[in-house]
Amino acid sequence: MADIIAVVNQKGGVAKTTTTIHVGVALAHLGKKVLLVDLDSQGHLAEGFGIVADKIEHEMSDVFEGSKSIKDIIMPNIRSHLDLAPSNVRLADMELTLVNMRFRESKLKRALEPVSPRYDFILLDCPPNLGLFTVNALIAANKVLIPMATHFWSMLGVSRLLTSIQAVKQEANPTLELLGILPTRFTRTVHAREVIDRTKEAVGGECRIFEPPIHESVRFAEATGQGTTVFDIAPEIEGARAYRKIAEEIVHG
Repeated sequence: MADIIAVVNQKGGVAKTTTTIHVGVALAHLGKKVLLVDLDSQGHLAEGFGIVADKIEHEMSDVFEGSKSIKDIIMPNIRSHLDLAPSNVRLADMELTLVNMRFRESKLKRALEPVSPRYDFILLDCPPNLGLFTVNALIAANKVLIPMATHFWSMLGVSRLLTSIQAVKQEANPTLELLGILPTRFTRTVHAREVIDRTKEAVGGECRIFEPPIHESVRFAEATGQGTTVFDIAPEIEGARAYRKIAEEIVHG
C-alpha cells in the first residue's frame, strides 16, 4: 500500500504545488511509483506539467461526485514512474455539493483504496484553506508535509494548522503522522533565518523541520511557465538539490 502524504497549508503562496510536483518527481527519479492528486480547483498541478487544466474532460470533481472511479481519471506516465489525478475549476462547485453528501469527509479515502496498492507514494496537493477537501486529505493520508514560507505570518498560521491536524488525528485518523515542516521561499535575510529558528523553538520538539530550506528562485516560475521542473532546466540550483534531499529522506526515513 502507498504512503499517502497530504501537502497542506491553509495559506496560499507557500509553494504547496511546487513542493508536490518537485517532491513527486524526485521520488519518481528514485524509482518509486508516484501518484499526484490535485485537490485545488485552480488546477495548478496539471498546468505545472504543461497540461491545460480547463480542457481536461474528467477530473477529481467526477470522483467526489461518484460518476467516475479515480482509475478512470488518472493520467498515466506524465513523467517516468509518475501519474496524475488532475482537477480544474469544476472542483470549486463540487465542494458546495459535497457539503450535503453522506460520508463526505471520507470520500477521498474510499476513492484511493482501489489504486493505493499500485503506488509507493500518493501526494495530495491541498487547497489553501481548511475546508472539506483538506479534511478529506487529512483523513485519507497517513503523513502530512507542511510547506511554510519563511515569513512571520506564515509561522503563526502553521501553529494553528498543527492544532487542526491534531484534532483530525484524535477524532478521525489515529494513524496520521507529521512528516515535517518544509521552510520554503527562503531568502538570505536575518528575518528568514529567524523564522526558521523560532519555528524550531516552538515546534521542533514535536516535528521535523527539514533542512536545507527551499531557496527562493525565479527558476521555479520559469519551470512552471515551461510546464516542467527545475530538475530539467536548472538541476544544480539550491532548491533542486533540497527537494532531491527531501525525497531521499522520505524514502529512507
